[in-house]
Amino acid sequence: MAPLLQVNDLRTQFRTDDGLLQAVDGVSFNVEPSQVLGIVGESGCGKSVTCLTIMGLNDKRNTESSGEVLFRGEDLLKASPKRLREVRGNEIAMIFQDPMTSLNPVHTVGKQLSEAVILHRDVSRKEARARALELLEAVRIPRAERRIDDYPHQFSGGMRQRVMIAMALINSPDLLIADEPTTALDVTTQAQILELLKQLQKDFGTAIIMITHDLGVVAETCDDVVVMYSAKVAEHADVDEIFERPQHPYTWGLMGSLPRLEVVVDRLQQIPGQPPSLLNPPNGCRFHPRCPYTMAVCKEKVPVLTKVPGDVFHEQACHLDPATKEREAAKLLAAVTGVGA
Repeated sequence: MAPLLQVNDLRTQFRTDDGLLQAVDGVSFNVEPSQVLGIVGESGCGKSVTCLTIMGLNDKRNTESSGEVLFRGEDLLKASPKRLREVRGNEIAMIFQDPMTSLNPVHTVGKQLSEAVILHRDVSRKEARARALELLEAVRIPRAERRIDDYPHQFSGGMRQRVMIAMALINSPDLLIADEPTTALDVTTQAQILELLKQLQKDFGTAIIMITHDLGVVAETCDDVVVMYSAKVAEHADVDEIFERPQHPYTWGLMGSLPRLEVVVDRLQQIPGQPPSLLNPPNGCRFHPRCPYTMAVCKEKVPVLTKVPGDVFHEQACHLDPATKEREAAKLLAAVTGVGA
């Protein structure tokens, strides 16, 4: 079966007063039907821009994109604005970080959900409202038949995020892009939203791209993981493989910084330094100024994604020798689990 989405050598750059900013640089991955793919990395690494490029939502006046974004074989980078409007919200939908920037404050949530149906379906307003109510109930809005006529400001942050999930799923898209869907929510509400997304993914069979900086969210929800650093893919693997056998020093740093209830430490590990400027990135491996394993080759040659030996799909972009990677991965696993240390 062909992948639902194929992203091949995607590059996106912005024209700024200071020069060209390479926000996405040679990113490739596939999304299979009903799969949940996590894209993880620090703020500014290119996660959100990758997905905005897929959706065709970058400002064309100062943006240049190249590569391929094949959705069921159709290259969305070459699609017309009319075709992209047909795809967005219908075949591919997106949940943004802040619901209040996506919901219109002067219209009820019921009207906004109904309009999303009417835009893509030949239905009456009564039928659209019935569909809106059905989705509000599906995302577990209490007393949905009454709250459908409420305005966004009358909902809590968690309830607004549920409304956004309902809006994204209302036309039964094949692909849902969730951009930091639990940002700014308390931990209890975060857990509820993630559990809701997992359940809805099973019920609707929708493939999901989960954008996050939180490896805990990845472990809880995803099948495969793309780790991005400074606009590039550092590592790409099955979720179990990447937690049991991480192969890139940046992934080690992310995993080492995760707090764990079962392991008590005096101080969490941190990655030294700051991410590089995308206007003027360093030569060679972009992680080398912050990497404790830097060698001369790291400063001169850009590492390419290569397959890690084994039965499970796993790619990494690092110059370290395989024996060192396996040794350091085992040490990290022992440190974070407290087993075999």
